[in-house]
Amino acid sequence: MRIIFLGTGTSHGVPALDCMLEDYRRCPHDLCRRAQSDRRLARTRASIAVETERGVILVDTSQDFRQQMLESRLPRIDAVLYTHTHADHVQGLPDIRSYCRRHEDPIGIYGSAETLAELARGFRYVFAPGAYVGGGIPSLAPREIAGPTEILGLTVTPIPVEHGPLNGCYGYRLNDVAYLPDVKRIPETSLALLAGLDLLILNCLRPHPHATHLSLEESLAYVAALRPRRCLLTHMTHNIDVAIHGSLLPKGVAFAHDGLVVQA
Repeated sequence: MRIIFLGTGTSHGVPALDCMLEDYRRCPHDLCRRAQSDRRLARTRASIAVETERGVILVDTSQDFRQQMLESRLPRIDAVLYTHTHADHVQGLPDIRSYCRRHEDPIGIYGSAETLAELARGFRYVFAPGAYVGGGIPSLAPREIAGPTEILGLTVTPIPVEHGPLNGCYGYRLNDVAYLPDVKRIPETSLALLAGLDLLILNCLRPHPHATHLSLEESLAYVAALRPRRCLLTHMTHNIDVAIHGSLLPKGVAFAHDGLVVQA
């Protein structure tokens, strides 16, 4: 499979609006100012696309979905996996309508029962339209995923994780690749589902602790426990500067960036 990192940032993104409004005076490492002129430092909201011989699986429709599609020029989307329903991971859903027009049947979207129920409430006009259906409504087929499921030739396994008080938050394992963008703790039962990975893509919010996300130290502890062949860290704030923190990473671990493409 071919994995495209559409976005590697948090809900604030990089450059962060907070920093711009304060004229970057409090920005750690001046990263947000530097990202204004160096696109390689910018981070849009976290999402990946997984290309297979049978189609493309998108993980989350981020708030930057439209921008990410314009930049990646992704020609099609055949299925969507949702990790959870925080705004930075779902608010691009309406713009998937442009991809729906390329399919005769609705695009399948997958998630926990809690995630699908919240999507139905938040986008009622999509999932419970009235008698009049306009041309701006995506054609989607919600499908609960509770165990290993074949999607476009890949075995997709939901990985339940703890992300603050939110219920039904998932990471996903696709064959021997795992993507866990929002997590504070991985339960023992979920750790067992992550054995023998070729590639682990893991949340790494910032160097210091956070209530609902992994810090750099916590992320590296999970890497040491799981021992994937390689690991890429994602979902990062402006506190993570590759030039500064890259030297802290062990062999086989690196920070991802927007636009990165890897084979797995």
